[in-house]
Amino acid sequence: MNPEIRNKLILYGELIRINRPIGILLLLWPALWALWFAGEGSPHWFVVLIFVAGTVLMRSAGCAINDYADRDFDGHVERTKQRPLAAGKITPNEALKVFAVLSLAAFFLVLFLNAGTILLSFAAVVTAAVYPFMKRYTNLPQLVLGIAFGWAIPMAYMALREEIPLAAWLLFLATVLWALIYDTMYAMADREDDLKIGLKSSAILFGEYDRLIIGVLQGLMIILLMWVGLITGRDAFYVAGISVATALFIYQQWLIREREPKACFQAFLNNNWFGAIVFAGLFLDYLAGS
Repeated sequence: MNPEIRNKLILYGELIRINRPIGILLLLWPALWALWFAGEGSPHWFVVLIFVAGTVLMRSAGCAINDYADRDFDGHVERTKQRPLAAGKITPNEALKVFAVLSLAAFFLVLFLNAGTILLSFAAVVTAAVYPFMKRYTNLPQLVLGIAFGWAIPMAYMALREEIPLAAWLLFLATVLWALIYDTMYAMADREDDLKIGLKSSAILFGEYDRLIIGVLQGLMIILLMWVGLITGRDAFYVAGISVATALFIYQQWLIREREPKACFQAFLNNNWFGAIVFAGLFLDYLAGS
């Protein structure tokens, strides 16, 4: 391969954070929750593959448009100043093209699903494109992120059941709260830099009450997950999974107790395990009941 092309592809890989899969995982877990609930433990494998591939593509597209939106700010933040767009290694136009190509690829996958799911996918693309710009206009951009990350839930129900019942919307709300939880932890790590450059975030809005508000949101999310389990007839394994996940929320509170940036970022990363544990409990619960 031509060295120039190879180097460009490496930079594009850095742009979409292919070497940092945490964003893919945080987007994937709610999709898998929804697929297993909607499919009653046996979702069609082809639909699962489409959603997994779509998750990878849309998260990657989201990173590209995020870096385009933040191209004038990332260079002033220690954690982001080496990103290829901020460092001038690729152009804004290239980032937009990467976003467009990945979004079109994700949309192509959705075309294999039913018409209702295709219609819902338009909202997913719009939300993903709008979110990065919200940091300029609202102190709660994390709510928009939550909608973007949670939109796979109604799409999964529509793809498998051609309806969106109460359980789907409760799971969607839980996912929106989850994004507000973990992205506030993420924002706590960047709070000082964000204040200097004028960006807005929930961590800045919550101020000294950040840990308390995160704790309330964590409690509400657990209640919502238990509610979904109740109305869908889940049993012991699911409850055990939620119990272990609750313990992880407590651990995250311990991590952020001093609001030290590195520990806050570690708490953010720990949410991957939260999502995995919830899914493991759900998976085993359906397996035991089959």
